[in-house]
Amino acid sequence: MSYYVTTAIDYVNGRPHLGHAYEKIAADMIARHQRLLLGPGDVFYLTGTDEHGAKIEKVAREAGVSPAAWCDEKAAQFKEAWELLGVAPDRFIRTTDADHEAMVQRIFSRLLQQGDIAKARYEGWYCRSCEEFKLERDMAEDRHCPVHGTPTEWQSEENYVFLVSRYKERVRAWLESDARPLEPDWRCRETLNLLEGFPDVSVSRQSLKWGVPVAEDPDHVIYVWIDALSNYLSGIGYMRDEALFQYWWPADLHLVGKDITKFHAIIWPALLLALDLPLPRKVYAHGWVLVGQEKMSKSTGVVVDPVTMAREYGADALRYYLLREIVFGKDGEFTQEAFENRVNADLANNFGNALHRMLTFAERHFEMRVARPQDLPAEVSALAAAAAAARDAHREAMGRLALHEALGAVWGLLDETNLFIDRMAPWALAKAGDLALLQQVLWGVFESLRVAAIMASSAIPGLALKLWEQLGPGQELASARWEDTVFDGTPDRTFALVRTGPVYPRIGVAAAKGAKA
Repeated sequence: MSYYVTTAIDYVNGRPHLGHAYEKIAADMIARHQRLLLGPGDVFYLTGTDEHGAKIEKVAREAGVSPAAWCDEKAAQFKEAWELLGVAPDRFIRTTDADHEAMVQRIFSRLLQQGDIAKARYEGWYCRSCEEFKLERDMAEDRHCPVHGTPTEWQSEENYVFLVSRYKERVRAWLESDARPLEPDWRCRETLNLLEGFPDVSVSRQSLKWGVPVAEDPDHVIYVWIDALSNYLSGIGYMRDEALFQYWWPADLHLVGKDITKFHAIIWPALLLALDLPLPRKVYAHGWVLVGQEKMSKSTGVVVDPVTMAREYGADALRYYLLREIVFGKDGEFTQEAFENRVNADLANNFGNALHRMLTFAERHFEMRVARPQDLPAEVSALAAAAAAARDAHREAMGRLALHEALGAVWGLLDETNLFIDRMAPWALAKAGDLALLQQVLWGVFESLRVAAIMASSAIPGLALKLWEQLGPGQELASARWEDTVFDGTPDRTFALVRTGPVYPRIGVAAAKGAKA
């Protein structure tokens, strides 16, 4: 069994911003969770950069460099950002990669030969920021782009056109199928409405030089929809390594922003149908990260730099905020105040708090080694039940891509663990000399935290590892699998504890006040 997840590839007309990071972090959480379920060799996560087009020609010219040099620099910035944020794709694809360009030419030639692409005069209102012709119905009365708010311009030229109309009814049947291939549901309803009157689309340009040339007509370069969308095929060996491709395709999940839903849920399935390929199992259109109610965009200058945030606060703090604070599928707003409040409450105060409450007792009474007692009291059994409920809730939420709910289940277990400590009062047990019950309580707490760390590792891998290493449960976190989230699944487990300090410190105003005090 395999799992193949992709994100949209990012256009390299500027540096990565928080909107890009949100999508890549979400996909990374999904991929890491699937690796817990299936094993690392059976999950493939693809992301990358979209590097052809008129905007790239323009910005490179303005910068006084070649388009190739510009793309090399920007692709490196995106790769560096994802590495810093703990995003670990199995391949970072660039549309300038040789294997991708060769496949794009072959796809175009096949579709041209079988009559799915034809030359025609293509004209309409064009948005330079989107690099897309806009329909009249999608624009405001002043013909401004609904995404960027910038004016469109009338363009008319002879292009090659992909005949989407040949496949519209089959796309409709796919969208309306019981498999629910496009989610959230309201995005599917929107897309079905768009399908009415959806035009055939231009797939080449004559006025553009920076792109993959049409083999049969080198005056044309292949336009974005075939070039960019087909990275999902070239990234896993289509037309190059048939066995590899057959293992991974069809995609289990295309994760995309809501503004590009129609390309992935109308044009992309039509292209796949024309190529006689199975359609993806799921396209999920997430919302935007807003700043002051505005979409983050390099074109409008509304950006938050994820690299700066990660360097100042740590990658996992940013990952956690985005994944927990934003309801996945809807828009969410980023503010510095909300970020600091969420991180202080959940990471500084809660994640790791139970561990540090108990380390003193483990050090003072058990020399930092807490073995599983022969018998566990009913109170620990209740904690085990809470862990099992959190495990089930986490997996069910991940199955629905309710990432915020999945994290909520983990933090619910952490809350239960802290309540368990309050009820059992280990300080009173220590004072009374009841070391047998104290050992049982400590082991239950550490076992609950071990389960929580595995589940949290898909979202905050660095902090989960930091907690794990202080627990010393006798296993590498990297080798943990979903079956290891069973509470008391290893009856002879011993915790070899290590004290290395808080898992995450307080930040912002709260940290500054603490320092002054």
